[in-house]
Amino acid sequence: MDKIKMTTPLVEMDGDEMTRILWKMIKDELLLPYIDLKTEYYDLGLEHRNETNDQVTIDSALANKKYGVAVKCATITPNAARMTEYNLKEMWKSPNGTIRAIMDGTVFRTPIVVKGIEPCVRNWKKPITLARHAYGDVYKASEIKVPCAGKAELVFTAEDGTETRELIHEFDGPGILQGMHNTEKSIRSFAKSCFNYALDTKQDLWFATKDTISKKYDHTFKDIFQETYEEEYKERFAEAGITYFYTLIDDAVARVMKAEGGFIWACKNYDGDVMSDMVSSAFGSLAMMTSVLVSPDGNFEYEAAHGTVQRHYYKYLKGEETSTNSVATIFAWTGALRKRGELDKIPQLGVFADKLEKATLTTIESGKMTKDLALITSIENPTVLNSEGFIKAVREELDKNL
Repeated sequence: MDKIKMTTPLVEMDGDEMTRILWKMIKDELLLPYIDLKTEYYDLGLEHRNETNDQVTIDSALANKKYGVAVKCATITPNAARMTEYNLKEMWKSPNGTIRAIMDGTVFRTPIVVKGIEPCVRNWKKPITLARHAYGDVYKASEIKVPCAGKAELVFTAEDGTETRELIHEFDGPGILQGMHNTEKSIRSFAKSCFNYALDTKQDLWFATKDTISKKYDHTFKDIFQETYEEEYKERFAEAGITYFYTLIDDAVARVMKAEGGFIWACKNYDGDVMSDMVSSAFGSLAMMTSVLVSPDGNFEYEAAHGTVQRHYYKYLKGEETSTNSVATIFAWTGALRKRGELDKIPQLGVFADKLEKATLTTIESGKMTKDLALITSIENPTVLNSEGFIKAVREELDKNL
């Protein structure tokens, strides 16, 4: 077949460790033979981030805003041990956090459903997409360890010097204290990203907080979502045949456990952090979880939800064989290619993405898989393939469909 031509480049963000190795395998085996791949390349490997004082991460995010679609490999967020290992100038921030802040984006995580990897919740038939508002709340909180008896107050000083005070608690002894915040701007961006992604994927949208207890903080989230829906999205949702549904977070959890899936569940920061791990684990594996960063102005960045698979990388460096799951990274590429084709009106890219995803799932359903899936599959006597062997098996299946 002739290679599929692209008009606008994808922003390609390379990464670290074992996922960087898989990245090259995927391109060489599953993409370059079939697509005249156009990318604007940024090396987000930790060494290059260190060399550029992390400017490369900023540049990649700005390129994403310019071109609209990016695909990202998993990257290291350094800790003290990584500082020593990579001889870093400083403990650079999470690339995902930097990119998310520049794009003002919301992260949507969706499990990849495949026969033979059964969800723990037996009635889940379709993926549940988790949308996490990744700003503020406990993650930007200020905290005090209260040493003795005393009065704690919440104080807001306006620009004109006027003060608003609320008593938090009269302590009669030691305790703890925490102050959280969020901004209307960030909440509105979160809401718009969620409504836009629901329209883009034609799925119902659920949103949940605890507004009955938090009558100002959580209630503001609820009000902004409802206002945004009524003013901008109600008619568009009706035309698309999808619905927006609000409920309390505890009710949402109960409903999710009895639902069959196929919707987006939007959560505040902490709720989304917890529930995304619950959903990914209950569907089978974090290695089978896609992640899409969506900005309110319609830019997209696709990646796998998992990390760099450090343990496998150290084995790889020793020349030992690894059996590393590349499915979510393959789906990051297919998601980006499909969106690029949609925006550029190149349907062949979308068709190719569909066929590559089908080939990947068919490979697993035929019993050929990496070790992590073989340990949890309901398929009898699976064939365990190494990292490269699995990607080559996917290529064999893909060639049958092209």
